[in-house]
Amino acid sequence: MISVGREATDRNDVHGADLGLRIPARYHYDWTLFADWCAAADHHPIPAAPETLALFLHEHPAAVATQRRRLSAINAVHTDHGYPAPGRTETVRRHLDTTRASRLDRLGRLLVQRAVELPTDGWPSGLFGRRDALLLVLAATGMSFTDITRLRRRDLRLDGNILVATTRSGERLRLPPDPETGDNHAGEIYRRWAKIQAFLDQYPGTHLLRHHLTDPIEIITDSLDAEQARQPLLCPIDRWGHLPHAQSMTPQSVSMLVRAHLSGRAPLRKTLIVDMPDEADVWAEPEIALDPAYYERGTAARRRDHEALEDLTDAFDEIEDRADALLEELLVVMEGAANL
Repeated sequence: MISVGREATDRNDVHGADLGLRIPARYHYDWTLFADWCAAADHHPIPAAPETLALFLHEHPAAVATQRRRLSAINAVHTDHGYPAPGRTETVRRHLDTTRASRLDRLGRLLVQRAVELPTDGWPSGLFGRRDALLLVLAATGMSFTDITRLRRRDLRLDGNILVATTRSGERLRLPPDPETGDNHAGEIYRRWAKIQAFLDQYPGTHLLRHHLTDPIEIITDSLDAEQARQPLLCPIDRWGHLPHAQSMTPQSVSMLVRAHLSGRAPLRKTLIVDMPDEADVWAEPEIALDPAYYERGTAARRRDHEALEDLTDAFDEIEDRADALLEELLVVMEGAANL
C-alpha cells in the first residue's frame, strides 16, 4: 500500500512538472483529475475558463463536499500561479449550488421584466430608462455589481441573437432569447443603449440627444475605435442628462438602482416637453434667378467705378501734404511757447 501511494505521488509530481507547476500535496489528486480530463477533452487546465470548469464538474458528478474540494484545489493552483480563480465565477457557482441557481433564475426573470417596462423614448426619461434597463439585464445574469461597473463598451456583443457579456476575469455570460416566447429582450435592450452611445459619438452634447429621444433618427453604428472601446459601458447621468464618457458608475450606485427598481421605488423621471423647431420659424435662403448677362454687367460696373475713383489718389496726396504742413506749423508754435 505504501508503494502504491508513493507511485501515485510520483505520478502527480511529474504531471505538475509537465505543466511547469508546483502542486501542494493536498491538491495532487483533485488537480490531476482535472488536468487529465482537460488533456483528454482538449482544454487548457491553467488558466482554465469558467466554462471549462463547469463542464468538468458536470461530467464528474459527486457530492457537494467533493465538488467543493475540487474547486478549492483548482482555485488554489490558479491563484498560486498568478491566475484568477475560475471557481469563483457565477457560471461555476450556479452549477455547484442548484438552490442558489434556481433563486437567481427567478430573480433574473423579475429583473428582465422590470427592464422591459422602463421607458425608451422621451427626455430625459428615455435616457435613464435605456441605461437602467441594460443595468438590470446585466444584474439578471448574477454578475456582481463591481463587475458590472468594470464593463467596457467592447465587453458586450451580439452573437447572432444572443447577447454575450465578458467580465474582466474572462467569464462569458450568455443571454439567449426567452425559450418559451422567443422574445429577445436582452438583445433589444442592449441595442437601444448602444444607439445612444453611437449617437453621442457622432453628435456630442445633450441638446441634440434630447431631440433624438423625442423624434428619433436612424443611427448607423460603426465599429468602435480604440478610445470608444475603452469607454465604460454604463455611465452616471446627471439631472441635465449629461453623460461623462470616461466615468463609470460605482458599485454602490448600481446596487441602489437595482434594489430601487425591484422594490418599485425607482426615481420617477418625468418626460419633459421638448420644443421642436417650427418650420415657419426656420429661415430658408431664397432662390435667386440670375440672368445670363449678370457677369458682363458686373465687370462693366467695376470698370466704371475704377475710372471714377482714379482721380482720388491725387486728392488723397494733397490732403496728406496739407496735414503735414499743419503739423509743422503746430510744432513751431509749441516750440515758441516753450521758449517764452
